[in-house]
Amino acid sequence: MFGKYSIGIDLGGTNIVAAVVDDTGKILVKTEAPTRAGRSYEAILADMANLAESAVKQSGIPFENIHSAGIGSPGSVNKSTGIVEFSSNLRWENKPLKKDLEQALNLPVYIENDANAATFGEYTVGAAKGYDTAIAVTLGTGVGGGMVQNGKIYAGANFAALEIGHMVIIKRGRPCLCGRRGCFERYASATGLITTTKEFMDAYPSSMLWEMTDGNPENLDGKIPFDAMKFGDEAAEKAVESFMDSLACGLTNLINILQPDIITIGGGLSNEGETLLAPVREKIASEVYTRNSKINTKIAKGALGAHAGVIGAANLYLEQ
Repeated sequence: MFGKYSIGIDLGGTNIVAAVVDDTGKILVKTEAPTRAGRSYEAILADMANLAESAVKQSGIPFENIHSAGIGSPGSVNKSTGIVEFSSNLRWENKPLKKDLEQALNLPVYIENDANAATFGEYTVGAAKGYDTAIAVTLGTGVGGGMVQNGKIYAGANFAALEIGHMVIIKRGRPCLCGRRGCFERYASATGLITTTKEFMDAYPSSMLWEMTDGNPENLDGKIPFDAMKFGDEAAEKAVESFMDSLACGLTNLINILQPDIITIGGGLSNEGETLLAPVREKIASEVYTRNSKINTKIAKGALGAHAGVIGAANLYLEQ
């Protein structure tokens, strides 16, 4: 039914990435440009089409050998209509992205929420390949999530399922941009880790974290607390421990509710590898309802890294 090559487009609030991907999930050519969110829909649409066409041209593959394109878009994406109903990052409302890109590229186009597309990438060719039910969790500025079961992305009644970042884990906790308080992403994202680390820096004025940030907590990133922890800094140890507790709490909730075969962890913080994952697994094992079962959810680092979204978008045709 399909040829060997597809186009994946990962539409982010910061960058647009387009790639030609073969049927094994290998990226042949990748192009990218800044999104410059806030520009007109038409300007961003034109950039997406131009990047896709440029990737195909650079690959040397005849355009007629490209069978489809897929898009992972931020926001609420109705894949039955192909409309991005709302995206706060892009300031879009009710944009017919599927139809418009089909016209621009003269190809069938498949569209999904960006977190769902990244999940599909891990499910089809990444760390979750071969499992029936998989959840992918991305730890970035927020916490993104998606679930695939038996080859199908679980989207829910309004195509907005698995907004796991807005699951409350601390009642009346930190305020969230969504309007709630105590959301998972306010504690278990890179942003959450930075916020927690700042609190411990205030409590520990002699912490090496001050030196590592040149005396300015605004210089913190998600890596610095882990680096300081490895040197035995008490403030960093407590900040990372608190972060891991929050992450384990949210993941345990997901497991208790959905019982997936595997949860993959992506985003920049996943680069800490077993320094992060081993303690989190231990915390989950002591909390999960099925702690005495012979089969329990596997917790693994995502295999595709920053490419999960664009590969997953290119593979969206496989869901049909």
